[in-house]
Amino acid sequence: MKHIAIIGAAGYTGGELIRLLLNHPEVELTQLISRSQGGKPVSSIHQDLIGETDLVFQDQLEGQIDVLFLCMGHGASKLWLAKKEVDKQTLIIDLSSDFRFDDNFVYGLAEWTKATLAESKKIANPGCFATAIQLALLPIVKAGAIESDVQIQAITGSTGAGQNPSNTSHFSWRNQNISVYKAFTHQHLAEVDQSIQKLDSNFSKELIFIPMRGNFSKGIFSTICFKTNLTEEAIYELYESTYSEDAFVQISKVSPNLKQVVNTNKNIIHIEKNGNYVMLISMIDNLIKGASGQAIQNMNIHFGWNENLGLQLKALVY
Repeated sequence: MKHIAIIGAAGYTGGELIRLLLNHPEVELTQLISRSQGGKPVSSIHQDLIGETDLVFQDQLEGQIDVLFLCMGHGASKLWLAKKEVDKQTLIIDLSSDFRFDDNFVYGLAEWTKATLAESKKIANPGCFATAIQLALLPIVKAGAIESDVQIQAITGSTGAGQNPSNTSHFSWRNQNISVYKAFTHQHLAEVDQSIQKLDSNFSKELIFIPMRGNFSKGIFSTICFKTNLTEEAIYELYESTYSEDAFVQISKVSPNLKQVVNTNKNIIHIEKNGNYVMLISMIDNLIKGASGQAIQNMNIHFGWNENLGLQLKALVY
């Protein structure tokens, strides 16, 4: 059994990690660290875990562990690691943006970086928007079949803003509402650019990204449009071939809806072509495939376990 510690265990991603890892057959949760909630039962904060665990939040990490998940706000992971000495044999998986462009960390887009995940003790989990966009876009980038600039629109649930309340995550503002934010400049776009350049350093098409806030809690629904000379049938064949051995990417010929991925580690991709334009739909749960679930998938790959371990989840359709 691998012993697990989570720093920042009281937040949304920490809570999802706890929920999933409690049912993982190869690990034991031993330390859940939260400076703000130290001494409190885990189920007093993550109330869905009542009766599932007797663990209590700690103020600080103690002793040796096998896997360390960092679930703190952006900027905090880098500061924490600068002050703490972690054993070199400990697998570190950071869920913030701190190390996504750091060559000392492997970028953990699980379906595209499996070989390097097995070799590294430091993994930087991708951002949620970046995960949904890249899983849909990278196969056709690799095929060199994009003939125009790329229009991307994606809408995310309120949990993507983190647990600390803000004006735009407050229920009375978010309910029956929708808005654009960080148009053209969202930070996850740089992650997409980084991965594209590794596949094709000559790729010069512009990515035009419009992110949106949705009036729901969990999930990301993205649409990606561009010109291509490939037929719809050829695009489906490309995607089915690319992801034929991946447990969590599903290619759907029926137009999907967001509830099909909520509460799962799935990515569903749908393809439609009209004239010279193709639309890709790519959907994930922002807290699971876009954060905690992908972090566990990365851990599973690193240790040579089945990718499904701890992640065989059913969508909340109703």
